[in-house]
Amino acid sequence: MTGVPTPWSKKHKKLTKASCGGLTYSLSNSFAQPLTSSELLDLTKRRGDLELVEEYHHHSLAYTPNGGSRDLRADIAALYGPKIAPENILVFPGAQVALQTAARALASSQRTHSITFSPGYQSVTQGPAQAGGDVTTLPLSPENGWQIDVAAVETALRDGDDCGCGATRYIVINEPYNPAGTLMSAAAQKRLCDLAASRGIHVLCDEVYRLLEHDERERLPAMADFYEKGLSVVTLSKPWGACGVSIGWIATQDLELMDRLEDVQYFGTACPSRASEIQAMMVLRSSEFILNRNLEIIRRNKTLLEAFVDDYSDLFTWVPPRAGAIAAIRFKGPLTSAELGNELAKVGIGIKPAYCFADEIDEEKDYFRVGFGESCVPQAIDALIQFVEERKEEWRASMKL
Repeated sequence: MTGVPTPWSKKHKKLTKASCGGLTYSLSNSFAQPLTSSELLDLTKRRGDLELVEEYHHHSLAYTPNGGSRDLRADIAALYGPKIAPENILVFPGAQVALQTAARALASSQRTHSITFSPGYQSVTQGPAQAGGDVTTLPLSPENGWQIDVAAVETALRDGDDCGCGATRYIVINEPYNPAGTLMSAAAQKRLCDLAASRGIHVLCDEVYRLLEHDERERLPAMADFYEKGLSVVTLSKPWGACGVSIGWIATQDLELMDRLEDVQYFGTACPSRASEIQAMMVLRSSEFILNRNLEIIRRNKTLLEAFVDDYSDLFTWVPPRAGAIAAIRFKGPLTSAELGNELAKVGIGIKPAYCFADEIDEEKDYFRVGFGESCVPQAIDALIQFVEERKEEWRASMKL
């Protein structure tokens, strides 16, 4: 891949007036309910963490250390098992830069082969190609619940040869899966990592929706804990709803790789702001309250979405989500997801059409994404129901032709 690719979501952001406050009813957002800064400060005070509040009000505006201050990295490391310490954490201003950094560190040579999956988040799916590597992108399908076919991964692996074809060194997955909110099984995770270990392959998992499993018993181990060459990429924006804090990270057991990641990061955005670091620690130390509250909102809103899909099952179908605040829905009527998104935008409702998750769309994968992590989602679903009610008979008549 050469040049700067066009962001898949660029057209959608223009359609939904993202730079001008957005539409009245957003089902586009993929994050959980955000706190206000005053709510976060109140939570911190109630926990008795007054030193952190004091530092927030009086911290220095000097540079922070490259890759994040140790106190924040220690709080992040506490999310993982004993093999992840502060030195196994690299902090970024969000997960987007983390994904790009990992791709440059692991997949920037044409002699390096990577495997990704589609549809998906563009930086996950295309990151290795944007870094200059050789990539095989395997399709995911609603027919098997958007699950990774480990046998297909094994078939796609390369050993490398003398003709310039590189060996497979990097696999990039996204679990829980965006845009559908589905989740791979523990058995599939183990098979994939066993396969990678047999070839010395690094596996990056975009885990931005981890900790938002609708049933906690289905939660997978973090890739950084589970596999010695695994990388976990996380951001505060999704489970914690702390989008504006702009803090994400990579966790990995591989300290040799960590050194390479730090070198790549140096030429990007090396230092997060101290204000963001302090807010991130406030968020992480209030995790129990924030995550429980956000999961309550998500579960309530999911019930409303389930009723919507059931009530209009002749018009809409989905693979029910099991994690995160997102779901992928297919419209079975006479419009593509792009056309439906255009019509919804005209009445102030935002969804994310399939073109936000792939550059080639066929009928099987023409699913649009809805987000249901915010407290305002019930009003948006009511508006969606009204939109459907006003058009359902016309759609059904056209489907009979």
